[in-house]
Amino acid sequence: WGNSFGHIQDLRFNALHFAGFALLCFLTHPLIRGGGAWVRGLDLALGLLVVACTAYLMAMEDAIYQRGLRLTWVETTRRATGYVVPVLIVLALSYVIWWGALLDGVFSFRGLHLETLLFRSIFGDDALFGNIARISATFVFMFILFGAFLIRSGAGEFIIDLARSLAGRWTGGPGLVAVLASGLTGTISGAAVANTVSTGVITIPLMKRAGFPARFAGGVEAAASTGGQLVPPIMGAGAFVMASYTQIPYGTIVAVSVLPAILYFFAVGSFVRLEARRLDLRPSSEGAPSLGQTLRRGGPAFLIPVAVLVGLLLYGFTPTYAAGYAILAVIAASWVTPNPMGPKAIYEALALGAKNMIMTAVLLCAVGLITNVIATAGIGNTFSLMVTQWSGSSLLLAIGLVALASLVLGMGLPVTAAYIVLGTLSAPALYGLLTDAQLPALLAAGNLPEEAMAVLMLAAPERLEALAAGLPLAEARALVTGLEPEIRGLLRDLLFSPEALTMSLLAAHLIVFWLSQDSNVTPPVCLCAFAAAAIAKSPPMATGLNAWKVAKGLYVMPLLFAYTPLVSGEWNQALLVFAFALPGLFAFAVALQGFWLARLGWGQRGLAAGAALLLLWPLPWGLHLAGLAPLGLLWWWQRAGRTAPMEAATP
Repeated sequence: WGNSFGHIQDLRFNALHFAGFALLCFLTHPLIRGGGAWVRGLDLALGLLVVACTAYLMAMEDAIYQRGLRLTWVETTRRATGYVVPVLIVLALSYVIWWGALLDGVFSFRGLHLETLLFRSIFGDDALFGNIARISATFVFMFILFGAFLIRSGAGEFIIDLARSLAGRWTGGPGLVAVLASGLTGTISGAAVANTVSTGVITIPLMKRAGFPARFAGGVEAAASTGGQLVPPIMGAGAFVMASYTQIPYGTIVAVSVLPAILYFFAVGSFVRLEARRLDLRPSSEGAPSLGQTLRRGGPAFLIPVAVLVGLLLYGFTPTYAAGYAILAVIAASWVTPNPMGPKAIYEALALGAKNMIMTAVLLCAVGLITNVIATAGIGNTFSLMVTQWSGSSLLLAIGLVALASLVLGMGLPVTAAYIVLGTLSAPALYGLLTDAQLPALLAAGNLPEEAMAVLMLAAPERLEALAAGLPLAEARALVTGLEPEIRGLLRDLLFSPEALTMSLLAAHLIVFWLSQDSNVTPPVCLCAFAAAAIAKSPPMATGLNAWKVAKGLYVMPLLFAYTPLVSGEWNQALLVFAFALPGLFAFAVALQGFWLARLGWGQRGLAAGAALLLLWPLPWGLHLAGLAPLGLLWWWQRAGRTAPMEAATP
């Protein structure tokens, strides 16, 4: 109601959001599962206590400012997300009041008074009821509610039928159905694991019946469901957090994410096709509905609301406003389908949306306590400097460090929380390295603005005359590496346009956002793969390894973000990168799968890997064209090797 019809003051709005979902958390995540009436009564009492404390904060805000704060300890985060997030919160809060003062070096922090900490933890911009809670209460909740309305209207069944009608008759069709269905479902579900279990119960048995091994079927579903969080226009909760952190319009984030999402799902689909060829699986039209029949039966319930949503976003309306009207469009469109939404269905959709939001709401509000500590203690700047130092100012090594950190964090944190923490800690370092990589070329070109020359006169007065005429590129690189971080920051602001800096910041956050998804499919802790393994009845770790292989686009895309203009350049540049990345990702899949038209030897795998490197690495377009040659040679080699025995055996 507050999102749609009227503005409520931020603290009260965020506190109301938290209190409602904290109460639901106590009621839906009991202290003891299967406990008696006394357990349910205790849960209700604790939930009402949280509501009472929050109502007190809302009603007595001015008085609290004057006389200090009181904190009531609750355990909603533990019930919703497990022990890792609460432990991190306790460690973070105790760091700024106690053990930070015991450390030496850059992480030493003189402790805050307890009352000061409590005040900042509730009323700070990045605290319990701060910016992240606002994102949760507005963008995230409205889109999860929109997804719940779509699911209740029958859009979930439509997505499965649409995928089957489009891809069910192709070689490897059931696997491609999983890829398409999970990608489309990801636009409405908002959670990779929920995506896996909702579509996987249909697609995994389809793949197994078609002849795919159970572990491969589960891996494909996990990889495709993880990619669903990368599909515009919704992209999960992380996109809204990104928009808030970077102040980049949500529409811009969505627009530049279209081509990477297509590339990711093309890579997953390539693995499916190659595996189907390896197993010699034949196309089958068994049970696949016709496209026309599918569109007539359920198309309006999905296509009209999504069109309304995308249209309003592109027209410039806020995501919250667009989601509200898209929900109304779901209700209206359902009346031209066999599943019209009456009052009961609307109530059920509201309840489903609230239930789906419980963990996310509690998590995002609670993570605000961690980000508040990071901002208060300045850990983010320190960590960014350490990443730059450890990587030796190498962008590739820095991305590797972020990938490793995201994997470790993802073992205990949900994807959204991992992105929030990593975005706060490492995105500034990546942003600096992305822009610093372009500084040597500008210094080598000469003709620098007077303001930049004044800065360089202080930093490198002995090189001033050479800088005026332009330095050799190698010397310019050495000069940039030797500059202090503050000097490099000043040069960025002086030499780059605001638009270029914005796109570099977006590229840095997209790198972190994509890498934060890898914990879903990367052993030893890969929740999506484990959920898919339970459906496929396959070994969890073997399923995880298959998911890790099929989802390799999660690691390739961040490299393209960093080294090519895929998301930071003009559209013609992005399309050129996209055009070469398609065959490059296919060659990469061939090299990993070890099969194309026939089984590959190690020499052929090396040829495929070389083609992938030439097509994906940032090179002049002429060398990219040269990368097509080894791919064509491999195709000819495979075709000749496959047909020769057949011709010899012909009577």
